[in-house]
Amino acid sequence: MSSAPIFIVGCHRSGTTLLRLILDSHPHISCGPETRFLTEFADRITGERHWQHFEHYGFSREYWLQLVAAMFDRFQSDYAARRGKTRWADKTPRYALSVPLIAEMYPDCQIVHLIRDGRDVVASHRTSWGYLSGIKATAKWPYYIRMAREAGRQLSPDRYHELRYEDLVLDTRATVGRLLEFLGEPWDDAVLRHDEQEHDVQACYYERSASRRAASSNGGAVYRARVAAAGRDLDPVLRAITTLTARRTLRELGYR
Repeated sequence: MSSAPIFIVGCHRSGTTLLRLILDSHPHISCGPETRFLTEFADRITGERHWQHFEHYGFSREYWLQLVAAMFDRFQSDYAARRGKTRWADKTPRYALSVPLIAEMYPDCQIVHLIRDGRDVVASHRTSWGYLSGIKATAKWPYYIRMAREAGRQLSPDRYHELRYEDLVLDTRATVGRLLEFLGEPWDDAVLRHDEQEHDVQACYYERSASRRAASSNGGAVYRARVAAAGRDLDPVLRAITTLTARRTLRELGYR
């Protein structure tokens, strides 16, 4: 693969799967299922608990990271080539906490940070994974945002790109157009028809998306019903906790 790897990061329930499928619909880009592999495997070697064993081999930390990066690149490249694509992307929300490590392992990679209104993220955690998950998300969301943005500021503008979930679903063509320009990829209308393309995803995602798409009033591949979901799904307690823990981040991002 001659093109730079792409990493989609962001707090869980921010629309990263949707963005993954949109990019995966591009004729050049392959974005497969989430792995969580890269940083977890790297930590198994170079993390504080494990490095004391591996350093005795006499190889540097950089040597081990290059090995891990090369192995990950190999299977992603093989997967992309098998699908007739020339570039690979990875969607792993948790990598928002490891942008410096990702950037070190792939000096030419491009980071795409998807941001969604924290109140809607909390509401989605609650709906998807229960009330306790919703409570935890009130602190999780600003932490993910802060870690990814701080790391992004250390990268050049051609390596870090932010986009909003709300823009992605309300003005898909323009938002994806700017993203493809950042990635150096040509426009292709297939990205607007991700629901018609073949993707490697769990069957439950297709079923849930098809149901929400059918219930949406706007029609098309991208449904808009989950924008401002907090207004419907957050009870007073969760709303108060979110305001208390995430108010500063909400204001910094312009969410009112």
